[in-house]
Amino acid sequence: MDKMTPIRPYLLRSHYEWLLDNDLTPHIVVDAHIAGVYVPQQFVQDGQIVLNIAPTAVVAFELNNTALSFNARFGGVPFDVYVPISAITAIYARENGAGSMFEPEQAYIDQAEQESADAAVEPSEERSAPALVSAPAVSSDDESETPERPKPAKGRPSLRVIK
Repeated sequence: MDKMTPIRPYLLRSHYEWLLDNDLTPHIVVDAHIAGVYVPQQFVQDGQIVLNIAPTAVVAFELNNTALSFNARFGGVPFDVYVPISAITAIYARENGAGSMFEPEQAYIDQAEQESADAAVEPSEERSAPALVSAPAVSSDDESETPERPKPAKGRPSLRVIK
């Protein structure tokens, strides 16, 4: 049997649409240690960041099979966010916690092993702004704990980092 593509981007899109259709505010939990993650580091806690990805909170939202990207304000400062799909560990509704956590997938594990082998041969270069190119992977021993569910906020939805 041929290798199948990862299911995570498809589940992520379906949960995102389902949450919006139910007038809920989608948040994602991101493993900030995964290669290629570009988020404001000052808001990362315990290696994770929770991002509000509601249409009212982000601009230029793009979700494809390899990455999620958008522009948002963090503490009033605009920031271009880039998150490989492999770094997204959960999606849930701010209001009630409905959503899903994602298990590690073999395609991402294999890719991480290949990237580690490549990195041992060639030193990696810093890059200023990631592009939607490929999906870096998670390691097989990366199992995150269940994220804390934030309490509902009152008023107009906006991008907030939930701690």
